[in-house]
Amino acid sequence: MSLFWRMFSLNAAGLVVAAALLLGPVTVSTPVLPAEAVVVVVGLAVLLVVHAVVLRIGLAPLGRLGRAMAAADLLSPGRRAVVGGPVETAGLITTYNAMLDRLEAERATSAGRALSAQERERQRIARELHDEVGQTLTAVLLQLKRVADRVPADLRAEVGQAQEATRAGLDEVRRIARRLRPGVLDELGLLSALRALVAEFTEHGLTVRPDLGPVLPPLTPEAELVVYRVAQEALTNTARHAAADRADLVLRAAPGGVELVVRDNGRGPGAAREGAGIRGMRERALLVGGRFTLGAMAGDGSGTPDTVAGPSSPSGPSAPGGTEVRLWVPSAGESAVRAPATVPAADTAVTATTPADGRPPRRPTPEGETR
Repeated sequence: MSLFWRMFSLNAAGLVVAAALLLGPVTVSTPVLPAEAVVVVVGLAVLLVVHAVVLRIGLAPLGRLGRAMAAADLLSPGRRAVVGGPVETAGLITTYNAMLDRLEAERATSAGRALSAQERERQRIARELHDEVGQTLTAVLLQLKRVADRVPADLRAEVGQAQEATRAGLDEVRRIARRLRPGVLDELGLLSALRALVAEFTEHGLTVRPDLGPVLPPLTPEAELVVYRVAQEALTNTARHAAADRADLVLRAAPGGVELVVRDNGRGPGAAREGAGIRGMRERALLVGGRFTLGAMAGDGSGTPDTVAGPSSPSGPSAPGGTEVRLWVPSAGESAVRAPATVPAADTAVTATTPADGRPPRRPTPEGETR
């Protein structure tokens, strides 16, 4: 029965009872006798209680809908209000759920386009850094070498310093280009790219212990790029904000896909506001149909998370015990069904941005926002 007819029936029943009493043999004395007053008061109380119960039952689905709307988060898709109650309320909840479906699909599409544009821009900048700035610095370095062979002995030290500065600038350009578009991911695959990432951070004060599963389900290029970017961002946050000296990077097979775990022994995320870096990781996971969680580790960072997915930022309090980032992405067979949108895979056109000498970068300044 619809909410309208429930309320109409209740009001009509009350009016019919009142009319029957007026037309029936029941009379009220003047002045009113105590027994008659009790009967009137009890009848009124019963009518009000029944009215309140009907309204409470009829409007309860609206209260649930309001709470669901307040808790809705497009970065945590799949949460829907329970359809129930009168016809009008059930229709309203169904319409709201359909609206969430459209919003999530539109957000996934727009986020996919934005990340695709971002990856293309990274590719363009990385190529220009390698082809333009890198080649120019290489030419300068060769010219300085020829000059160093001809200058007087008292100027060779200064020319040598110029050579070192140019060589450092060339290494920095190569490092930036490689971080913008990891050539090792194109050439050697995800496992080699993660090992290179671990080595990059390990050589600059943070001990990262890799545990990469030897046998993993096949992933789409988009999913591999998402796994790499999330690992990169998680280690960036550890190096910048966690005050940790040890981190673990685990990549293993999981039901239906692959799971990435990055944990450290530094400060936990606490309950501060979520930064753009973590939001970016969540959006990347959604683009390939994955799941992302962020939690504070118990104790010294070696246990299981005791605080799940709290938004975090360096501006807020931190929880002791370290942080754990978990990412699950579907395997290649599951991605076609689960992924609402895609991001571009790594492009082999930028593989030249990887330094030919294989030297590591000078210092880690990975991309990303706040923890």
